[in-house]
Amino acid sequence: MSKYISYSESGVNIDANDEMVDKISASVASTFGPRVMGSTGGFAGMFRLDYDEKLFKRNYKNPVLVACTDGVGSKVQLAGQMKKFDTVGIDLVAMSVNDMLVQGAEPLFFLDYLAVNKLEPAVIAEMVKGVAAGCKLANCALIGGETAEMPDTYRKGDFDMAGFAVGVVERKKIVDGSTIGKGDVILGLGSSGVHSNGYTLARNICFKKCSLKVTDAPDELDGVTIGDTLLEPTRIYVKPVIKLLSKYKVKRVVHGMSHITGGGLVDNIPRVLPKDCDAVIKKTSWPRHKIFDFLQSKGPVEEHEMYRTFNMGIGFVLIVAEDFAASIKRKLTKYGEKVYKLGRITSGTGRVVLK
Repeated sequence: MSKYISYSESGVNIDANDEMVDKISASVASTFGPRVMGSTGGFAGMFRLDYDEKLFKRNYKNPVLVACTDGVGSKVQLAGQMKKFDTVGIDLVAMSVNDMLVQGAEPLFFLDYLAVNKLEPAVIAEMVKGVAAGCKLANCALIGGETAEMPDTYRKGDFDMAGFAVGVVERKKIVDGSTIGKGDVILGLGSSGVHSNGYTLARNICFKKCSLKVTDAPDELDGVTIGDTLLEPTRIYVKPVIKLLSKYKVKRVVHGMSHITGGGLVDNIPRVLPKDCDAVIKKTSWPRHKIFDFLQSKGPVEEHEMYRTFNMGIGFVLIVAEDFAASIKRKLTKYGEKVYKLGRITSGTGRVVLK
């Protein structure tokens, strides 16, 4: 008589999944606000949009839902090398919520998808802890997710992450770049480092070309290890920018915004520029992080390639009315951001001009 075969013997451990759910429940629940309905562990998450019971009023008059999805890219490989899993979840949230922020949207809720070779509850709990931390920074709720154990698809130690966010913006307050015009001022918010783009190039330079270990601390980085420098989580700009937008209930002084991800300043700002405008940016108007100088010199990497691959120290851009630029800069600085005047909008053909 043939021996029965089980799911567990095929590489998928249902008991480990149950243990994982227990370990992540507290992190997930910590992101809930009064508009989250139901509890953790359901088949789907529920979020109440129309009415705030605590404030006894409608939240939105003419709401437009905004949705984003993204991943962390090959930064997950660095997390695996360092066996440090509690920060890439912040990156995962940041990539979606910063994108929807460009249109003036407030993030409402987030869902994650984690795929692994082997389900290790303690490791997954660390990943979800990071996702929950990112959700708190973005003022949104983590209302669901999925963890897939796929030993036939992922090698031992490998994993991947994807995130899905839904936000909302009043229709009349959508920021789409259509009002950008000549004379507008370009403000940049400082990044925390490499964020979540360009890691294939960065890892190629650091670990292949230079044969560094994640624990090495080059003099050029002031003694900080290359692993810690590259794993620094992406900055989430939601709270300060949403707070800024709320200060201008009538006047539309923020004309356009851009999240500086893959493609850098050169490719991302044109996504919101009118076709008859250029963004003229002075490269010396903000300090470059030392990691970018390190990568450029060790590559070596051409200057234009650096600005098309990395954020170069600017993670988010606001294009604002000239008369309000100084007050906006002061407000964002007060809210905890490092704010730089990068340049101005001129007549042109819809491109970025770096000087």
